[in-house]
Amino acid sequence: MARHGLHDWLLLLALVVLWGSAFGLTDRALTDFSPLQVVTGRLWIGALVLLVTMGSPRGWFPKDRRSWLFLIAMSVFGNVLPFFLISWGQQTVPSGMTGILMAVMPLVVLVLAHFLVPGERMDRFKVAGFGFGFSGIALLTGPAALVGAGGAAELVAQLSVLGGAVCYGLNLIIARRSPPMRAQMAAGCVLLISAVLSTLSSVAAGESMPAGAAPVPLLSLLSLGLLSTGLATVIYYRIVARAGATFLSLINYLIPVYAVLAGTVVLDERLEPRAVVALVVILAGLVLSNRKPGGRSR
Repeated sequence: MARHGLHDWLLLLALVVLWGSAFGLTDRALTDFSPLQVVTGRLWIGALVLLVTMGSPRGWFPKDRRSWLFLIAMSVFGNVLPFFLISWGQQTVPSGMTGILMAVMPLVVLVLAHFLVPGERMDRFKVAGFGFGFSGIALLTGPAALVGAGGAAELVAQLSVLGGAVCYGLNLIIARRSPPMRAQMAAGCVLLISAVLSTLSSVAAGESMPAGAAPVPLLSLLSLGLLSTGLATVIYYRIVARAGATFLSLINYLIPVYAVLAGTVVLDERLEPRAVVALVVILAGLVLSNRKPGGRSR
């Protein structure tokens, strides 16, 4: 196994904090902004961050139709749709619970890759890992959830968040099949396209940004765009370049735990015992799904 230095670990922890904090920031932003307004605002702010850090967008955009189709697909399934589904769900679902639900994304990728990516077949460990993950989700969204305080409305909101996780999984599959493109340039292009698409959706829905907002929701939205979207994207590609995608995959275990801790400590959220058990079961599924038939982890 490759050894990673302190700089790599600090970058990874920074990304965990930035992405893991997005759920809590979204929760606060939703007090004054609608889900679509939150999505549009964070995308434009994030795109501006990349414009500042990466320079002029001249040369970002491809000239062939196939690349454009992939970039638009990644904009829809990697940003606009999951951001909206998660934000809409978070009107009901606490941020810590959202982090747990999002932990199933790598398990979704396993199933999608089995059908859509040549050579990515499900082995017994992946099947078992998915089974664990499914069991964890059942603990969160099963009969016990229906009799809780939120009832059916909370279940629909949880399914919306899960829909966001499925979108992220599908986006990873799309990215694997995309034509060769410079990663950072593609990221900037995707954010700009996403911001435009979200703006068009806002116009079609008759939603405009409110003239005034309280300081906390406004600062939360600015932080979502500047930190959890723009800066996080820059750090993401730096980690991939320095340490590789396998090292980066550790965030799948760390972000749900951080989201739960942040929701409990900062937002004073209280998770039921079944939610904690579900988190443990889902993380166990992630560990199991990364085992090789020979007995070692990937």
